[in-house]
Amino acid sequence: MTSNGTAAEPGEPESQTPRAIIAGHGSFPEGMVSAVEQITGYGKVFVALSNSGLSGDDIESRLRARAESLGVKVFFTDLPAGSATIAVRRIMRDTDGVILVTGANLATLLEFVFRTEESPVDAARHAAEKGRSSLCAHGTG
Repeated sequence: MTSNGTAAEPGEPESQTPRAIIAGHGSFPEGMVSAVEQITGYGKVFVALSNSGLSGDDIESRLRARAESLGVKVFFTDLPAGSATIAVRRIMRDTDGVILVTGANLATLLEFVFRTEESPVDAARHAAEKGRSSLCAHGTG
């Protein structure tokens, strides 16, 4: 059932319980959540955490605390070697079952939102493939 009492369509999120954290530079996380919300209405599947003004230790502690409080094991970040990614990789050292998808784009996040039949970890793996395949260059230059 959806929040308005109607049956959810196949592949449609049944709830808006957070399933993943989006972390990155500036307003990237909030912008991605906003775009997912605008397109699908399911932005609350994600929690946005910006690294703006934070040290590496602060980023890690905030990500860790938020993930633990929500029971979330999936992280999407903007850059493969960015500070949010490094913080999540530190979390992965002592936390089982965590999956990190770096270089996240809107196609990745949209795919994740609608893979409700899968565990969040499996959905993240499939979403990463979708995001990768969505990148292309057009034109002859």
